Amino acid sequence: MRKRQLFAVLFVIMVSPAWLFGAGTVSGKVTYTGTPAKQKPIDMSKEPSCAKQYTTPVTTETIVTGPNNTLQNVVVYVSAGAPDESTAPTQAVTFTQKGCRYLPHVLAMQTGQQVKVLNEDQTSHNIHPLAKVNREWNKSQPPGTPPLSEKFDKEEFIPVKCNVHPWMRGYFAVLKTSYYAISGDNGSFSLPSLPPGKYTITAWQEDYGTQTQDVTITGSETKTVDFTFKAKPY
Repeated sequence: MRKRQLFAVLFVIMVSPAWLFGAGTVSGKVTYTGTPAKQKPIDMSKEPSCAKQYTTPVTTETIVTGPNNTLQNVVVYVSAGAPDESTAPTQAVTFTQKGCRYLPHVLAMQTGQQVKVLNEDQTSHNIHPLAKVNREWNKSQPPGTPPLSEKFDKEEFIPVKCNVHPWMRGYFAVLKTSYYAISGDNGSFSLPSLPPGKYTITAWQEDYGTQTQDVTITGSETKTVDFTFKAKPY
């Protein structure tokens, strides 16, 4: 009887380390040093149905800054240490075209996860993900038509453009892991529910490239990992 009880305990330890020892969190902020390039104003005068949706000038979003030198739209994810996840989430992510812009500017998803593309404008769009590792596609979406549905099978950061409106630019961040976040308007991010282990955390910004840091989670603690990018000169 004792042998059976001991075997049961050892089995639980082997298959459920996160349940036994707790799960940790990696959180932090993404900032920059230097002077970021000034974003260019967007001229939507040739598309009045979109232009009238704005009361203040609209600019490009290659670099979006916040208070205290923080950076928005930076993808932070576990690039090593966590197993690849073979099963994609059943819930789709949404990429919306509104006001002749992409919302959100950077959309993260897992490999194999469905992405739905919506057109909420009164004009047609041609959404064109410029994939190199995955299959490249380009689809027209007139106003009032159902959402487009696609998925990507391989990890890749994919630029997205509209062939009708050249100022429309965005990114798909296709990742092999569910441990990811995108920095908010104050540069903050959080990666919760990490089982004990050693991880490599990567931060990706579309113009500044990537940075990595290693971190070890031993239990239910919160580890702080901050990233600082050097702004490119004008």
